[in-house]
Amino acid sequence: MPEPTPPTSRRGLLLGAAAVSAGVLVTGCTSNEPSDAEPAASDRPAADDKPGKPVTIGFAGPQADHGWLNAINDNAEKRAKTYSDVTMEITEGSNDTAQQIGQIETLINKKVDVLVVLPADGKALTQVGLKAMRAGIPVVNLDRIFNSPQAYRCWIGGDNYGMGLNAGHYIGEKLKDTPDARVIELAGLDNLELTKQRTQGFDDALKNYPNIKKVARQAADFTVESGQAKMAQLLQAQSAFDALWNHDDDQGVGALRAIEQAGRDDFLMVGGAGALSAFQAIKADDGVLKATVLYPPSMAASAIDLARALGQGKGVGGLAEFEIPTSLTCYSAVVDKENVDQYMSTGFK
Repeated sequence: MPEPTPPTSRRGLLLGAAAVSAGVLVTGCTSNEPSDAEPAASDRPAADDKPGKPVTIGFAGPQADHGWLNAINDNAEKRAKTYSDVTMEITEGSNDTAQQIGQIETLINKKVDVLVVLPADGKALTQVGLKAMRAGIPVVNLDRIFNSPQAYRCWIGGDNYGMGLNAGHYIGEKLKDTPDARVIELAGLDNLELTKQRTQGFDDALKNYPNIKKVARQAADFTVESGQAKMAQLLQAQSAFDALWNHDDDQGVGALRAIEQAGRDDFLMVGGAGALSAFQAIKADDGVLKATVLYPPSMAASAIDLARALGQGKGVGGLAEFEIPTSLTCYSAVVDKENVDQYMSTGFK
């Protein structure tokens, strides 16, 4: 797993809208005050890369049994190491909710300054998030959200609806001049809300292209094996189609195997998440995979940035507010041959 982007420009990493925000401050404030009047937020304690108050961050996530989850852990650990004022207390990680709750309670008892938690199950772990907050330990809730906003100080995560929306728009633009275009969808686990959100975004995007019809959908399990098996079923059932959207690059490895075994190359494929193998295939441009829609694991590095700012009582560089935001949604960029080199270093294995 390559190093995450070093924190030389947190403004660029955390908030792409910072320039817009700054523009509003400059052009939207007109008055008759003398030109040498101090800006309203000139003394705000914006987070920066200079060493400050020491902060101990407790990090608790699920078991890294998936490439993306492993990249989450890797991004968090490496980001913390770039700060001389940050100490990390890391749990082993577990998909057993009772065990993860116990791990977080241990961090609470250690009196860490801030908690960063990616819960195996947001609903099931809401109570321990509340417990931490009541103990005076602010929580940065990473990706899978707790049921109550009282259980966290800040949420940061990916945009599942946006993934589907951007995948749909990319495919739509590629097929907008194709009469009676047919697309299929290889989804993830259907019992997860995120899967429903990705499908909804995809369907909403396709509504903009009346010439395109989704003719099949199959749910897999976010694994290579399930991707291969479910893709084989789709290929057998659909003798001809123009595009495939696959929700997850890990299961996409299996899907590509099934496609190769079937000898099919008569459609374009869009993946999801941002695996290194997908980036490499997109760059090689010798198969059906033409793009992938990001669900960036770099959000874990940003969670460490936010936790550090919380622990030091600072805000976020690029914003006028004294406090960090309540929520921050990462953008689901489309990576294709035109921009893949830019993202290659962020690809996870």
